[in-house]
Amino acid sequence: MTDAKFQIGGKDLEYPVLTGSVGPDVVDIRKLYGQTGAFTYDPGFTSTASCRSELTYIDGDEGVLLHRGYPIGELAEQSSFMEVAYLLLNGELP
Repeated sequence: MTDAKFQIGGKDLEYPVLTGSVGPDVVDIRKLYGQTGAFTYDPGFTSTASCRSELTYIDGDEGVLLHRGYPIGELAEQSSFMEVAYLLLNGELP
């Protein structure tokens, strides 16, 4: 695992860089406020992950919505409700 290095108010900080199964790497800044008293500013929540998810990947700029790696349009057209429910609960289609 690599670290991202920041300097805030003359204080050197390191935060882990996490890699997901899809999409760009992310910097885990959970401890930022506690260590510095500073928040991040991301108008429109455009480059911030709100949670870690193994179920869903969203890229609004590219129009991508995946559930367990499957495009939502493909699931809607080719799978039943029960098949999608099974996928979400078990990680694979029946």
